[in-house]
Amino acid sequence: MVYLYGQQWTRDQLIRQVGHLDQIAGIKLVEAADGSERGARLFEIWTGSGLTFHVSADRALDISACAYNGMALAWRSSVGDSHPAFTENHGLEWLRAFPGGLLATCGLDQYGAPNVDNGDPMPLHGRLGSIPARYANYRTYWQDDEYCLEITGEMRQTRVFGENLVLRRTITTRLGSSVITIHDRVTNEGFAPHPHMLLYHFNLGWPLLSAEARLVIDTESTEARDAIAEIGLADWSRFQPPTSGYSEQVFRHRPRADAAGFASVQLENPALGLGLRWRYDTSTLPYVFQWKQMGEGVYVLGVEPANCGVIQGRATARERGDLPILQPRETREYRLEVEVISV
Repeated sequence: MVYLYGQQWTRDQLIRQVGHLDQIAGIKLVEAADGSERGARLFEIWTGSGLTFHVSADRALDISACAYNGMALAWRSSVGDSHPAFTENHGLEWLRAFPGGLLATCGLDQYGAPNVDNGDPMPLHGRLGSIPARYANYRTYWQDDEYCLEITGEMRQTRVFGENLVLRRTITTRLGSSVITIHDRVTNEGFAPHPHMLLYHFNLGWPLLSAEARLVIDTESTEARDAIAEIGLADWSRFQPPTSGYSEQVFRHRPRADAAGFASVQLENPALGLGLRWRYDTSTLPYVFQWKQMGEGVYVLGVEPANCGVIQGRATARERGDLPILQPRETREYRLEVEVISV
């Protein structure tokens, strides 16, 4: 049954109340028409619980805007939902097309700092985020008394004489739900083994992120990326107001899994009575990086589950013997849930 507006509903009860289910929950495909966003396709999703979000069809089916009862949850950069044609995949130029948003997926064979690995230049956070979805599709359907909303598509990162990696993504939610589920399958469709680095770059902003917010992780270990982060290691879970001249701090956590093998990470804001919770399988995503950026305008917390323990880029991962490899025809699956919670 559907829990909506304070009570339980069956399918038959609900459909008697509305002319179309879009009245209370649905998906709409739209196209931006102005500035650098012109031509970019977006799926708009609303669930009836107060949760609304946008999925970028031309940016790896990543999640851009996200709000709950009109309150923004995600940090959005000054770039906006720019069309991928404006992306520059070299060095730090990734930042010129970084929209922020609830989710910016990094990979499929590199994330972290720019580097050169075996002669191949690797841009900041890889190339996946600028790849438009092919076979992008959406549907709404009844499954017994549950009304489901689903978006699917595939992104192929490939080049002649190089990799041929395919990400097949399914994003689902339900009528009355405050949960977004992401199910990814990454396949090496080439004929040689290839590196496979994947990081889920969730970006949280004001008002959910504030000096009253706390990050909660049951972690086996927490390490600072560098000397700057070392200064803030004791206060990794706490946040400041926007601060002039703030230098980013990055931490690596190794969360403990529950009996089902899932880690739980929460950003809680007691002043709002609201939070976000992530749950994901630690057998495929054993680490979570934390990007703490308390700057003016760039006031953001990154919560970043990852399949590799190195944030310095692919060359460093290879040097440290921590570089995941996908064999030809091998597929790896990743499942994550993001839920709006009361605290």
